[in-house]
Amino acid sequence: EVQLVESGGGLVQAGGSLRLSCARSGGSADDYAIGWFRQAPGKEHEGVSCINWSEGNTDYADSVKGRFTISSDNAKNTVYLQMNSLKPEDTAVYYCAAELIVGTSCLLIRDGYGYWGQGTLVTVSS
Repeated sequence: EVQLVESGGGLVQAGGSLRLSCARSGGSADDYAIGWFRQAPGKEHEGVSCINWSEGNTDYADSVKGRFTISSDNAKNTVYLQMNSLKPEDTAVYYCAAELIVGTSCLLIRDGYGYWGQGTLVTVSS
């Protein structure tokens, strides 16, 4: 059973930065994709970024390209989401998700992930 624990959320002013962490435990394979999703009040889940754990390939939503960077630390079984130049519209609960994957890429599709963390709140003030 894979377990995911997010941390690093908080309150930040527009233009500021935060780094979210997603610590993975359980599961024996490295063939996972890790995705970051977010849900703002009254809105649907939005895929933010993902990484293919073994290959290192990444993908980003257009809304965060150039501002967010996803990375992994295999020794710590942790994936990070560095968020720079934050905007009020980035305010949301951020979730990390994991799923076994075949191939070299990852998907920003919510239904593609079966393991989810509890979420961490990011609030960006204007």
